[in-house]
Amino acid sequence: MDESKVVMKGRLGPGMMITVDLQTGHVLENTEVKKSVASANPYGAWLQERTRSIKPVNFLPSTVMDNETVMRHQQAFGYSSEDVQLVIESMASQGKEPTFCMGDDIPLAVLSQKPHLLYDYFKQRFAQVTNPAIDPLREGLVMSLEVNIGKRGNILEVGPENADQVALSSPVLNEGLDGSLDSAIKALCEEADAAVRSGCQLLVLSDRSEAPEPTRPAIPILLAVGAIHQHLIQNGLRMSASIVADTAQCFSTHHFSCLIGYGASAVCPYLALETCRQWRLSNKTVNLMRNGKMPTVTIEQAQRNFIKAVKSGLLKILSKMGISLLSSYCGAQIFEIYGLGQEVVDLAFCGSVSKIGGLTLDELGRETLSFWVKAFSEDTAKRLENFGFIQSRPGGEYHANNPEMSKLLHKAIREKRDNAYTVYQQHLASRPVNVLRDLLELKSDRAPIPIGKVEPATSIVERFCTGGMSLGAISRETHEAIAIAMNRIGGKSNSGEGGEDPIRWNPLTDVVDGYSPTLPHLKGLQNGDTATSAIKQVASGRFGVTPTFLVNAQQIEIKIAQGAKPGEGGQLPGKKVSAYIARLRNSKPGVPLISPPPHHDIYSIEDLAQLIYDLHQINPKAKVSVKLVAEAGIGTVASGVSKGNADIIQISGHDGGTGASPISSIKHAGGPWELGLTETNQTLIQNGLRERVVLRVDGGFRSGQDVLMAAAMGADEYGFGSVAMIATGCVMARICHTNNCPVGVASQREELRARFPGVPGDLVNYFLFVAEEVRAALAQLGYEKLDDIIGRTDLLKPKHVSLVKTQHIDLGYLLSNAGLPEWSSSKIRSQDVHTNGHVLDETILADPEIADAIENEKEVSKTFQIFNVDRAVCGRVAGVIAKKYGDTGFAGQLNITFNGSAGQSFGCFLTPGMKVRLVGEANDYVGKGMAGGELVVVPVDKTGFVPEDATIVGNTCLYGATGGQVFVRGKAGERFAVRNSLGQAVVEGTGDHCCEYMTGGCVVVLGKVGRNVAAGMTGGLAYILDEDDTLVPKVNKEIVKMQRVNAPAGQMQLKGLIEAYVEKTGSEKGATILREWEAYLPLFWQLVPPSEEDSPEACAEFERVLARQATTQLSAK
Repeated sequence: MDESKVVMKGRLGPGMMITVDLQTGHVLENTEVKKSVASANPYGAWLQERTRSIKPVNFLPSTVMDNETVMRHQQAFGYSSEDVQLVIESMASQGKEPTFCMGDDIPLAVLSQKPHLLYDYFKQRFAQVTNPAIDPLREGLVMSLEVNIGKRGNILEVGPENADQVALSSPVLNEGLDGSLDSAIKALCEEADAAVRSGCQLLVLSDRSEAPEPTRPAIPILLAVGAIHQHLIQNGLRMSASIVADTAQCFSTHHFSCLIGYGASAVCPYLALETCRQWRLSNKTVNLMRNGKMPTVTIEQAQRNFIKAVKSGLLKILSKMGISLLSSYCGAQIFEIYGLGQEVVDLAFCGSVSKIGGLTLDELGRETLSFWVKAFSEDTAKRLENFGFIQSRPGGEYHANNPEMSKLLHKAIREKRDNAYTVYQQHLASRPVNVLRDLLELKSDRAPIPIGKVEPATSIVERFCTGGMSLGAISRETHEAIAIAMNRIGGKSNSGEGGEDPIRWNPLTDVVDGYSPTLPHLKGLQNGDTATSAIKQVASGRFGVTPTFLVNAQQIEIKIAQGAKPGEGGQLPGKKVSAYIARLRNSKPGVPLISPPPHHDIYSIEDLAQLIYDLHQINPKAKVSVKLVAEAGIGTVASGVSKGNADIIQISGHDGGTGASPISSIKHAGGPWELGLTETNQTLIQNGLRERVVLRVDGGFRSGQDVLMAAAMGADEYGFGSVAMIATGCVMARICHTNNCPVGVASQREELRARFPGVPGDLVNYFLFVAEEVRAALAQLGYEKLDDIIGRTDLLKPKHVSLVKTQHIDLGYLLSNAGLPEWSSSKIRSQDVHTNGHVLDETILADPEIADAIENEKEVSKTFQIFNVDRAVCGRVAGVIAKKYGDTGFAGQLNITFNGSAGQSFGCFLTPGMKVRLVGEANDYVGKGMAGGELVVVPVDKTGFVPEDATIVGNTCLYGATGGQVFVRGKAGERFAVRNSLGQAVVEGTGDHCCEYMTGGCVVVLGKVGRNVAAGMTGGLAYILDEDDTLVPKVNKEIVKMQRVNAPAGQMQLKGLIEAYVEKTGSEKGATILREWEAYLPLFWQLVPPSEEDSPEACAEFERVLARQATTQLSAK
């Protein structure tokens, strides 16, 4: 198209639209379209006149029940001492959910021999790949917990009566608002039915009772809400009334989400609020506050904090599914059930997935009664029972990672004795039923064979991998010891999302007596050891991801979700960000590092395919894996991932995870890998895709028996996380998130790291023991190779287990078989990396002058035509340079000009020495991951539009950049410079979320920006021109402060970048600013995070501050 005929060039942002009237030829933009619809009726007046808002009333200033009554009610409704002390009291004192670590290693509720609340049989669903999670921390402006209660009108019949509703600011209410289980539920439904038919618009379900009867427990509130919700739907009455739950049995964010998800519009947690009041008035709390060991809060503040924590938790749960509004979540039933039978599901949770069946209504009633009977028996305990669901304790719930297991494992691998490992095996074999695979056992269809005929252990260990534990979450010593061990055996370690020190990429040649000057903090080394992680992880924060990091990978893993907190981003507390960690992550010491919940370049399966393409582009020799977490529907997602050209799909179970996570996420999100793996394997086979991908699984692996079970269910490779840490010295103190690990495994404190006891040989010994266990079992089964049993679910059978809750579990899904792949597992694992086919970069690299310039570090200039089908252009070229010279070593210069419209990821992973110019326009992800060089995008000459008013590049440009400069003559889309570390950029306008999560670098915007500027920005500086005085409300001031550009160094930085920009782009807007510098300078705002406040560019009195600091230091000496 002739650009001179284009009169307007823009973009359609989120929620925007345009209409074209083909008869009149009129084009209406977003605001015009919406204005025409909004003005069709007086909607605002209807809402103002007919919708009533209820504001929260004051909290109760004192307790309502005496301590004994509170205790009795807590016992009756299933509270434990952990629930009160670790959850409710923590929320009341701090106003946020408590954080824990090391995953969930207790049995599923249906496998537990302890009584559980009904909520524990539900797991929260989460979005992975199909749509993005939302960031509730930095993008809360697009979310709301507001809820309307009352009758809902027909949206197709517009009228003022539809506004007759009561509006609540949140679904959490305070107390200012005043036979058999089967038959009881049915009677309740009939009452609700009659009430709604008689005109009732609000049903309040309450389990309050003046005189509770010892033999008649309250119906579990979740069951009551779900049953009435379903009954009203089936009878066509659901839109006529809202449900409110007034309950004692609700105290965690998961409980609230279940009640709302199954139909409640609002919840009043009266016993939880009473518990907050009781805690605040207790002598223990009063003394702690008086002595300064706990922040002082009033009784009203304690209740307010609790509700604040609940609301934050609800936003997080909604965000995991990518849901913005609570009204969209209410009644949506976005849960998966583990352990409830069809009878229960059909009654109250119709439509929710429950693959393994489980408890009947009678069994559920007996479990409910068990709490009630204890509360009202004559020998009622004087304190709440500690079930040990969170922390391991004698007599409490079984934890798979327990002290005895840890001691037995350490003894076996350090002594390297077969009989010691046998004792460890026996300990695992005699444990209580803990996971679904414990309900199965292997059977054979042939006679045993001599173990000498079975493939060697050295072959089996090549299938082993370790979990993605980042350097930062764990110590340098642990990270490197694990990598060295895995390289010795031919397995693969995983870098996690924190990057890696380049010093680790070459084999050691200086080892003497087990020590190396290269890695002086480790012992037990050998010449030839390499500490590089074979698997390099790319997570949403892109920390440590540089071109050289990627080209030094054997495999590259895209972490979509993680077992401990699927749907959420990682976080590294500031106290763990040492100078070393900050250098690797291109950040600043002491600054917390948070990864966004979604990858901001993956909002769909097509976007994932693009990132896979980008990674294959820069490193065509590395296989790309995609990490997912088990949940219903994962098979469909995995099929899309396979079609997106992934080489490996990893399925993680809910019980994995070593890092810090909210307790509700650890306990109530994600599913067992046994179900996720089975669904994935069978779906891929049914769609003819199984031969395209390697299936890897992880989550709670501890022995060869786990490997065999996973193999029979279809896995080719096997991941070990927590147990690998234990093998290298972890003592399961479960305080990883505090930076106080007593043996230095998960601490960055030097004095604690010095205690690190592990050597690579310990982990090598462990994996060889596991491999020999696999060999012995294969010999007993009569098979020579692990290949021969992969996908053979016919070799599994139910084990006879006599547990009260497992009588009605159906394992048929795990034992079903859709067939076997046409290829053997070994052939699938050894196939070539999937390719991108012929790409423009190959044409560029084939040019003899460019090849000579790269080889001999010369300067060359070339021009190429580009089309929007040409994606990730320059990525392959950058990979070749990074492999040969690293991120900063190339002394030559490639000047490459492109004419046309570039596809996605143009200029990705640029390195120093690359100057790329595009005359035309580019799609999303320009400059993604660039580490250096220069990238210029300008429109063609003689356009019919004004360049500074036109959008010329797409969304999410400069994502994760660690260097280089980007100059764009025109506007950019959403999330410009998201997670920028060290890149510099100048642009003439952006969409929403500009500079989000920036940790370094500098961005200059010479025009208008969208909302939520600088959200989560912890480093770097931004300069934004505010000609019409509209910027202030658009900036997220949670972290950054706004100031004029007063520091001389800041003025020089700003002017210098604009000068370079004008020189490169010929921008008229930039030239005008330079000509009238004195007039324009006062119109610029400088956005400054705390880490930059004392920098010369931000501090107007920098020289004076330096002098003052020097004087102070001299005085101290």
